[in-house]
Amino acid sequence: MSKRLVPSMTALQCFEAAARHLSFTRAAEELHLTQSAVSKQVAQLEDMLRHHLFLRIRRRLQLTPAGSLYLAEVNKILTQVDMSSRYVLTYGEQTEILKVATQPSFGVRWLIPHLKGFGKRHNNIHLDIRNEMEPFALLQGSADVVFFYGQGTWPGATCVELFGEEVVPVCAPELLAGLELGDAAELANLVLLQSTSRPEAWHEWFLELGLQSVSAYHGPRFDTFYMALSAAQAGCGVALVPRYLAAKELAEGSLVVPWNHAMRSAGAHYLAYAEHAAEVPKVRALVEWIREQLSA
Repeated sequence: MSKRLVPSMTALQCFEAAARHLSFTRAAEELHLTQSAVSKQVAQLEDMLRHHLFLRIRRRLQLTPAGSLYLAEVNKILTQVDMSSRYVLTYGEQTEILKVATQPSFGVRWLIPHLKGFGKRHNNIHLDIRNEMEPFALLQGSADVVFFYGQGTWPGATCVELFGEEVVPVCAPELLAGLELGDAAELANLVLLQSTSRPEAWHEWFLELGLQSVSAYHGPRFDTFYMALSAAQAGCGVALVPRYLAAKELAEGSLVVPWNHAMRSAGAHYLAYAEHAAEVPKVRALVEWIREQLSA
């Protein structure tokens, strides 16, 4: 294996400070080093990279094209190191980090509200929650527990079914002015908001009603149901979404169901964790908590 090209953090900090100030002297003052030490670190970095990072013009520094390119990369590295270091500072010695991955709309509308109280009961477990469209994070080891929608089969994982769902059309009330609400075909005359993850949804919904619509695949497309809901609320068209995601807006009246035909989704929502993690206390704690929330 070839030797890695890994400069020291001191060299990267010296380069970044000198590039920001365009001065070795001011960089040295900021880093509490001598001017010659900063200059030496940058020179060693240039030797390693085999590129000049600065032009020295009339006692002033100017970044070369290679230097500008490298500065952007170094900023990412230093920012990540800073974030990671601060991240560790937030935990006590007895704290465990539970990494959770969830699909965006599910996380916002269902998971987060159902996690209320978990931290109080398990104050030694710190939840680290991020968006993940598919449960690949589980296999990659970047998540301990994954929430996903699908068929509930994932190699090497234990999948716990949470609940199924049904999808309904929703739109802003003012969008229905002048429409014949007894005729579902009228919906095809409106803008149909599409979901990237379920491109066949409108076609299947009309098909269940015995209707064909040439516009079933046409309309603005959104990565998440949450975005489609926001577009529907804004009056941009009709969204076909899981009813539970729109429950709040339907109760408030900012969204209505123009034709109350609910189509059962083919999949369900699942919680998954690696088979070998079944008895890991932090994983078991979250699984038990979610089961309690469903029972309640």
